[in-house]
Amino acid sequence: MTQSSPTAQLLNRLRMRQVALILAVGEHGTLRKASSELGMTQPAATKMIQELESALGQRLFERVGRGQKLTPAGLSVLGHFRGMRGSVEAMTRELSELQQGSAGRLSVGTIMAPSPNLLTGAVIALKQAYPLLSVDITMDTSDRLLELLREGTLDLAIGRLRDEHRQDYSFKPLANEALALVVGVHHPLRRQAEVDFSSLLAYAWILQPVGSPMREVLDQEFRMLQVLPPRGLIETASILTTTDLIVKTDMIAVMPRSIADTYAVHGLVHVLPCHIQHKMESFGSITGKDRPLSEAAQFFLAALHRA
Repeated sequence: MTQSSPTAQLLNRLRMRQVALILAVGEHGTLRKASSELGMTQPAATKMIQELESALGQRLFERVGRGQKLTPAGLSVLGHFRGMRGSVEAMTRELSELQQGSAGRLSVGTIMAPSPNLLTGAVIALKQAYPLLSVDITMDTSDRLLELLREGTLDLAIGRLRDEHRQDYSFKPLANEALALVVGVHHPLRRQAEVDFSSLLAYAWILQPVGSPMREVLDQEFRMLQVLPPRGLIETASILTTTDLIVKTDMIAVMPRSIADTYAVHGLVHVLPCHIQHKMESFGSITGKDRPLSEAAQFFLAALHRA
């Protein structure tokens, strides 16, 4: 008789109530609050945790004063259980759509750069193939999109993936993203044939939030020039807010070149003749390795990479 694998043995011993308890601990911070949230007594919750620790072969909690906190192993288990919850949430959404008579739903997260060409082309192809499919598109920074993908809010994302996350996600490059410095069409610098980067520091700036890849590139540029970032920054990932601000003020913003050129053609912004020396890493499609893709999601990815 062949022995079952460690994974099969664990699945036989794992209970969804244990998963729910660990997730509740992650949300509420303590085992006492988590057990109360689930309508359990603390002794019953403690016994359930002990059974889970026995199945995993590792301690998940350690005592701190009168309370308990997750060990490194516990934090690792919490992260994986959040991924499981995300898969269940994605399944629930899809089943609900099917019950309502549609062809399901696809949730896509994307950074700004692919929007004018790659993303819209793939969405058009998808709707031609699946006319009843509901498509939800979320635009945000790469770090935030990865959180949404991990939580199951997104089926797939288009963005950048750091090396430390590549063991859990599949990444397929799409393109490099050039950046452009943009101002309103009535800005005092709009008629200059060449603009020095350091001269821009006299104006107010709009940048993406700290931690986003685009912000990191600009911070590198400031360090190279040995200047501090402009004071009184406005930080936003919203392209609509950014555009509205530079149209109505003399502020300076940074956009993906593809977005900036599209807006410039329609007379919404002016692209400054100023070169940003630091480059961004390639962006691409990001999918979870442990989460199966629907037929529509696979079609969308194929259309995206064809474009």
